[in-house]
This record gives sequence, C-alpha cells and structure tokens, in this order.
Amino acid sequence: MEPRWLTPDEQRTWRAYRDLSLVLEDALDQQLRHEADLSHLNYSVLVFLSEAPEQRLRMTDLAEQLKIARTRLSYTVSRMQERGWVRRVDAPGDGRVQLAVLTDEGLSALERAAPGHVATVRAAVFDRLTPEQASAFGEACEILLAGLTGPGRPASSSGLPWRR
Repeated sequence: MEPRWLTPDEQRTWRAYRDLSLVLEDALDQQLRHEADLSHLNYSVLVFLSEAPEQRLRMTDLAEQLKIARTRLSYTVSRMQERGWVRRVDAPGDGRVQLAVLTDEGLSALERAAPGHVATVRAAVFDRLTPEQASAFGEACEILLAGLTGPGRPASSSGLPWRR
C-alpha cells in the first residue's frame, strides 16, 4: 500500500513544528544552564515535585509526568541527589517502590530559576501569539498528546516511555 505522503502544506507545518520543538527545548535548556546551573529536565523534575503532595512522588509517576523513560529519570534523579536537590526514599509499607522527595536545597534552586525560566517561556511563546492563537495552540497540543498517549494511541512495540 502506498504511504499517504504529506502535502506541501502538511510538510511545512510538520517541519515548522519539528524545528520549533528542537530550538525551543534548546533555548529553554541553555537559559536554565546559564542563569541557574540546571538543565531543563532538572527544572521540570523540581517543578513536578514542588507541586506534589508533601513534595514527593513515586518515581514511576514522576517519569509519566515528565514523559520520559524510567531509566532516564533514575539517572537524572541520581545526579540531582548528588547536588542535594532531591533524595530517594522507599515508600512506606512497600520497599519495592521508591519516592523522589524535593529537598529544601532543591526548592531554593527552583525558586531561583523560575523567574528567568518563565520570562524565557513568555518571550519565546506567549508574547508572540495572540490570546486566540495561544488557546488554539494549546488545544492542538492537547489533541496531539492525547492521540499519542490515550486509549486510541498507535500501537508500538516499546510502549510509552515511562512504561519502559
């Protein structure tokens, strides 16, 4: 069966998205590394932990929120532990489950990094879009994400990253 090739407009849209996602991730990572000495992934870990009850999450739940493989999260948390930003503890009553816990040092690092990060996000994304465009962009992202992670997602031999 012949593939359904992208139309010229679809190709333009796809390449614009692909290029945007790569350049935006790099811009966010570079700003955080330069101004706060942490990666975008480290920042995201700190954000999710700061928003969690008791500032702790099961490692598997954190991997799902971050949309990354558990092995990548384990490596990241180990490096963050060395810096004193997080610690790992066994879940009460279940030694098979580990929790990532935000430390006071991690919260301080997040508080120092947040103003510059949000300024970069605002300048790179929201200051360039009208409120209507931002809303449509958000809706489109939610639809695409649900299509890749929801019940109707395409079958894949390796599954979702956080289940690997």
